[in-house]
Amino acid sequence: MNTKVLETVKAIVAASSNIVFFGGAGVSTASGIPDFRSATGLYNQRRGSKYPPETMLSRAFMLHHPQEFYDYHLNNLIARGAKPNTAHLVLAELEKAGKLRAVITQNIDGLHQAAGSKNVIELHGNTYKFYCLGCGQGYDLAFVDSARSLPPTCPICGKMVRPDVVLYGENLDGAVMQAAIDAIRKADVLMVGGTSLVVYPAAGLIDFYKGNKLVLINQQATPFDARADYILQGDIAKILPAFVENFDTKYER
Repeated sequence: MNTKVLETVKAIVAASSNIVFFGGAGVSTASGIPDFRSATGLYNQRRGSKYPPETMLSRAFMLHHPQEFYDYHLNNLIARGAKPNTAHLVLAELEKAGKLRAVITQNIDGLHQAAGSKNVIELHGNTYKFYCLGCGQGYDLAFVDSARSLPPTCPICGKMVRPDVVLYGENLDGAVMQAAIDAIRKADVLMVGGTSLVVYPAAGLIDFYKGNKLVLINQQATPFDARADYILQGDIAKILPAFVENFDTKYER
């Protein structure tokens, strides 16, 4: 990692009160949650099923094979006991300090909220939230865990209760996308981290940033590196603490 670039970005963060962070799976890997596309990622773990993960995470599979869908969801997408890592904690600290205006995340693990972040825009939903396909009533994981059989059914209308996540074959929520676009358009600093930036339409959100402080933090190169004003290559959970004064003391890492 380039120390000079790190010091420059630290100064930018210190001077700004309008930062937006856009992150992906790499933000949560230090919490023990696998990413999707790496060699050890979720999509390369067949786990004995005759169906590939991309198939099991589709709307069609949920509707036609609901029990198998739920078995996969509960065993692979819900990281019970996972805790926020330093990346989540730093972002919450920056928000508390009045510097960070929004976290836009492709993750569905709820760890940003667990760390204390308030303005979190979840592009792909939240794996701990559920709703009825019939009446729309919302439910939590405790309701699903207590169900006598899978898929769980709504006690109000009897229809299937599904996870509140965006599956293959479904569109992102328009209102959520607009909130992300608005935040990025207004940002002074756009910090992007832990994402390969190959998944659309989420990756296309960067096009709405017109400023000159685009910071990319990632382990590998991304298709947007040429457009970045600053690149910090490495583990985001190890890089972000540099942006909060006395972070090590506060959290006794």
